[in-house]
Amino acid sequence: MLRQQLLDTGRGRIVSLLQRGPLTVDDIASTLELSASGIRAQITAMERDGVVRRVGRRPGTTRPSRIFELTPEVEQLLSRAYIPLLTQLVDVFANGLPARQVDALLREAGRKLAGELSSGRPTGTLRSRVMAASDLLNEQLGAVTQVEQNGGYVIRGEGCPLSALTGKHPAVCRAMESLVKELVGASVHECCERAQRPRCCFEIKSKAPE
Repeated sequence: MLRQQLLDTGRGRIVSLLQRGPLTVDDIASTLELSASGIRAQITAMERDGVVRRVGRRPGTTRPSRIFELTPEVEQLLSRAYIPLLTQLVDVFANGLPARQVDALLREAGRKLAGELSSGRPTGTLRSRVMAASDLLNEQLGAVTQVEQNGGYVIRGEGCPLSALTGKHPAVCRAMESLVKELVGASVHECCERAQRPRCCFEIKSKAPE
C-alpha cells in the first residue's frame, strides 16, 4: 500500500523515471514535458524528505547539472521481491531440513540481525533496554509496538512486520524472539498471535523490580 501511495502522488512520475536510473532535473523535465523550475522544486522537496539523493554532476554547456537517484530506502520500499523470495527461502529450509535445525538457523539469523541493527551490548536498566528494543523494532523494522508491565515486561505489537510468513512458518517468530533477547540482554519468550491478524508479542522476565 505504501508503494502505491508513493507512486500515486504528484511525485510518482518522477519516482517512476528514477527507478530506471539516475537523471538530472533537465532529463526529468524533458521526459515529462514540464518546466525545469517546477521539477527542481519537486526534487528539492524529495531530497529533503529522503526520497532522492545527489550522486554526482554531469558537465553542461554553461554549468554542470546535478544527478539524482532514489535513495536505497525508497528502492527497498518499491521492491516487491523481498517477501516472495524470503517466503521461498523459508519454504526450502522447512521442507529440506529437520525442524530443530530450521529453528536454530532462524534464531541465529535473529541474533545476527540484532548485531547489525544495534550499536553494541545492551546497557542501562532492564526497563530502558526493553524500551530501546521496542523503539528499534518500530523505527528500523516497521513494527508498531508498545511496552506493557505485568511483573515483567511485554513488548506487544499492533501488527506484525513478518505477517506474510508467520502464519505458515511460526518458527519465524523465534528469529524475532532471538533478536529481542539480544537487544535486551535478558530471557525472552515469544507469545505472538498468528491467527487472523498476526501480532508480535514478547515477554521479558524481570527477576527484580527496576
